Amino acid sequence: MPFRPSHRQLEYVVALAEAGHFGVAARRCHVSQPTLSVQIAQLEQNLGTPLFDRTPGRIVPTAVGARIVATARNVLLELDEIVAVAAGGARNLGGLIRLGVAPTFGPYFFPALLPALHARYPGLELYIREERPALIEREVMEGRLDCGLGPLPASGHALTFRRLCRETIFLGVPKDHRFALGGPLVPVSALRGERLLTLGRGHQLFESARDLAAASGADMREDYEGTSLDALWQMVLMGMGLSLFPELYALSELGEGDDMVLLRLAGWPARREIGYFWRASNGRAPQFEQLARESDATRVALGLSDCEPAVPAG
Repeated sequence: MPFRPSHRQLEYVVALAEAGHFGVAARRCHVSQPTLSVQIAQLEQNLGTPLFDRTPGRIVPTAVGARIVATARNVLLELDEIVAVAAGGARNLGGLIRLGVAPTFGPYFFPALLPALHARYPGLELYIREERPALIEREVMEGRLDCGLGPLPASGHALTFRRLCRETIFLGVPKDHRFALGGPLVPVSALRGERLLTLGRGHQLFESARDLAAASGADMREDYEGTSLDALWQMVLMGMGLSLFPELYALSELGEGDDMVLLRLAGWPARREIGYFWRASNGRAPQFEQLARESDATRVALGLSDCEPAVPAG
């Protein structure tokens, strides 16, 4: 391997060229004069050429030394730039985060989060990819995504999970359905024989619907899988069946006068944990922890918490 000067030796070279005196250059570099002199001499020996003419009145660079001094200045500027980039990244959560988000949560959370996040970290770039939670989990594990935001993953200790909120899962029914006329709570047993619509495999809501169908005797219609919550919404309004809707979607989309009513299920644990997750070995964990903390104010502003929420008006 060829010899390479250290950054301290480059600093000594530049300081000596500017000061023209060993003692002044040493004070500028906060070292003793012998230390600076030895390092310059060692550098000249390793490079095989003198860098300075040592005259009684002043130390001046040789022709080769002048070129090396100019190059050394550029190298030191590049090193300063590396430090500045790193510092800027540290101030901006690393500068870039490849974030996978569940489409049943992200589109209703990020419009409230992103303006505040950009104001606080103007140099942060978020590459956001909406995908099914199962695929997000796999790509975080494989390193193609830095972090995920969605339901509690199944990978156990391989991923670190920081809960953002617990969402209640509501049963959506048309407002003229018999369930809508019976109050805000529906016994799970009442769903026997009802058609239950769901998102496709890879969504946690698919697993929730399957569990609910098994517990209640409902008919889970896998041949009518919705591609989005909006699609499920329209299918329910068309009388094709009932479906499950998470809390934030309900708060964002359901308004007074809508033809949909969201009900609570009695006797079934209709909640899901939502949070950020990343590989447990990821060295950027402190940045992702900070992102989770920054998101907490948005969670509160949106009315999401670990407390039991009120049933949205419908």
